[in-house]
Amino acid sequence: MKQLIEKEASMEEPGKTAEKILLAARKVFAELGYSGTRMDEIARRAAVNKATIYYQIGDKATLYANVIHQVIGSVSQDIARAVGLAQTPEDKLRSYITCIAQAVDKNPELPSIMMREIASGGTNLPRLVVEDFASVIKILMGIMEEGTKKGVFIKTVPFLLHMMILGSILFYKGSIPLREKQTWIPAEVKEQDKKIKGNIAREVARLILRAVKKSNTEDAS
Repeated sequence: MKQLIEKEASMEEPGKTAEKILLAARKVFAELGYSGTRMDEIARRAAVNKATIYYQIGDKATLYANVIHQVIGSVSQDIARAVGLAQTPEDKLRSYITCIAQAVDKNPELPSIMMREIASGGTNLPRLVVEDFASVIKILMGIMEEGTKKGVFIKTVPFLLHMMILGSILFYKGSIPLREKQTWIPAEVKEQDKKIKGNIAREVARLILRAVKKSNTEDAS
């Protein structure tokens, strides 16, 4: 068995093999969920021997953690960079929302994986990924704290705000196939949907900013 793994790995760079496995795993986890996913199916789609998956990455739980961490960990870094370049609390919040929307666009399997986790109460969510989410929310906490101190934002609960942002984007993107199949949806609704499709980050940012910005007549309480 070891010789078979080494022969397979020698035909392709280890990094490329691991990336191919992670990509295949992401698709399978999105389609079948954690419980329904089998390592044999991932190996088949990645065109590698199952033993190579264990050799390159690890068991199913480790593979699942890597799949989500690869996305969320990268998103955290992207948000930190974008927010660091923005000047005002409003622009920082827009950058935060835009980065999340872009991450969902770049990783179309993410809505399905995350909605499955939400539905299951995070049963299979590894600690590594929870820490990734925490780092993302900490950035939002910093944005809102700055905005509140400057008198730009009202006092809010950052975690709830994050759920509003993420939930809006995930459910909108995740429900696109469902909406496209429904022929009974009124034409005017579909027309509005077309307008939103390419601007989901802008639309969500507009609504969120209207909700959190302090009006001129509002007091600090």
